[in-house]
Amino acid sequence: MLKAPRPEHDAPRAETACDKVGPALSLAEVTVRYGAAGPPALERASLYVRPGEVAALLGANGAGKSTLLRVAAGSVRPTSGCARVEGVDVEAWDRRALARRVALVTQGGVAPAGFRVRDVVAMGRAPHQGLWMRERREDTAAIDDAIARCDLAELAGRPVDALSGGEQRRVAIARALAQKPRVLLLDEPAAFLDVGHRLAFHQLLAEVAARDAIACVFATHDLDAAARFASLVTLMQRGRVIASGTPAQVMTSAQLETVFDTEIAAGVHDASGRAYFVPLLPLQPRVRAPSR
Repeated sequence: MLKAPRPEHDAPRAETACDKVGPALSLAEVTVRYGAAGPPALERASLYVRPGEVAALLGANGAGKSTLLRVAAGSVRPTSGCARVEGVDVEAWDRRALARRVALVTQGGVAPAGFRVRDVVAMGRAPHQGLWMRERREDTAAIDDAIARCDLAELAGRPVDALSGGEQRRVAIARALAQKPRVLLLDEPAAFLDVGHRLAFHQLLAEVAARDAIACVFATHDLDAAARFASLVTLMQRGRVIASGTPAQVMTSAQLETVFDTEIAAGVHDASGRAYFVPLLPLQPRVRAPSR
């Protein structure tokens, strides 16, 4: 039997920053340290994502994007601060109940060798099924819908380990969609995808968020995708949130150059009216010349 979320009125307590934000996904003043030495992976980072909103996390490697996603998913416990899903502290949820509400697509592998594509996508239904994992009508519908949306119908019977990197990413995304979460977290989801599938994925993400009122957060280095498909963009640098707002508010050349330490030209395409970004030269040398 699943454990219900811990009641919030068990005992009086002081109001925290999390009490002032909404119920979809909220992180308030979150700090994460993986060891006593060195800088924190996250330092007083806050994020608030409403149902139906698509949020992009932008930042250089090591900025803390992956750690933030893992805190939101409940797989990393913050040193301080709090993370809440639907207004309830992540640590208060029963793990199975949380898995019904939050799906995380990491940068890692999809599944052990030998599983077919449909088998892996069906794993997304596990939190909704009983002990014997019998597939019900609603499970079949969710699995088939996710396979179709991720353009995997022709690959459904193939072993996942026989697929290309881009195809495996689509399988991982389909598994998360089959889960029917309330919060969808994705770490570099478009990695390895070709141009067509990358565009189709970001469009799908926006459509799913709006249709199903899902709070979506994806970490990316794709500036154009963030500007085009995200309603909220959060810039991160060395574990801290530098700016958060609409793409127009935060994706300025000056702020992007600060975050990526690279000169970036920003403009608007004459025909489409969409913003575009062109990285130019690093502001500082990234690789030392070999000594002679």
